[in-house]
Amino acid sequence: MHVTATALSLNVPDPAASAAFATTHLGFSEAMSADGFVSLAHPSAGVNVVFLQVGLPSFQPARIAGAAGEGLLIALVVEDLDAEFARIADAGAGAEVVTPPETEPWGERFCQLADPNGIVWQLVQWMPGSAGA
Repeated sequence: MHVTATALSLNVPDPAASAAFATTHLGFSEAMSADGFVSLAHPSAGVNVVFLQVGLPSFQPARIAGAAGEGLLIALVVEDLDAEFARIADAGAGAEVVTPPETEPWGERFCQLADPNGIVWQLVQWMPGSAGA
């Protein structure tokens, strides 16, 4: 199989709100949009993130067309987690902090932020000397 692109597609109540969060705080840009649909791209990531409004008839099978969220994380590896967290979590920025920066014993430093639809965006930095660094 030859894959030419990758996209993560999530059903949310308000696609524009999640798109605004990702463009404002995470550096994504709108690639395309229509009623109930926003596709985002990032200049340094190889995946697009698509937000679909819950209830669109094009989502099949309909029996699983509920909102994304519970148990879902979108993880982005960054170079300076503390600087990114400070920038995004600024009191006037409007991002909900789920988990402030912390470091796991295996060297993964991470924080988590929630967008207006409850999608959790996890920023990760592998610390020097860890398996992921």
